[in-house]
Amino acid sequence: MVDVFSGRLLVSKDGRSVDPEEALQNKVVGLYFSAGWCSPCRDFTPVLCDFYTELLEETQPPAPFEVVFISSDHSAEEMAGYMRAMHGNWLALPFHDPYKHDLKKKYNITAIPKLVIVKQTGEVITDKGRKQIRDKGLSCFRNWLEGADIFQNFSS
Repeated sequence: MVDVFSGRLLVSKDGRSVDPEEALQNKVVGLYFSAGWCSPCRDFTPVLCDFYTELLEETQPPAPFEVVFISSDHSAEEMAGYMRAMHGNWLALPFHDPYKHDLKKKYNITAIPKLVIVKQTGEVITDKGRKQIRDKGLSCFRNWLEGADIFQNFSS
């Protein structure tokens, strides 16, 4: 993920700047293209929240997984409100970073919500993260991990 977010900062839910190199190293990353005004997004975000919480807070060791929110909100205030109200404790690309347009192009995002699961290199493991979480729950993470070339003792 160093390649994807090289030279950029991400922000945490509480607004702190986060170095992506540290935060995303050796993790499977879900790029979550979403917005607070989008009702399918508001429908899926709590599901993603539960999935994220189970993987990171209820497994030992925590799963090597991180979500980066790429906002399609209309303003920084809308984005912050959506994050505070509905999001898990994951990261986001700052609202004013024009790089979100490059990411949408790179990952062929034509509609939201979209959860693209990527390797460290930014290569796509699946662009159907949302459907897989809905259909398979936590078990889909093992497949992502195998596709990510990250070797670690992880049991779900």
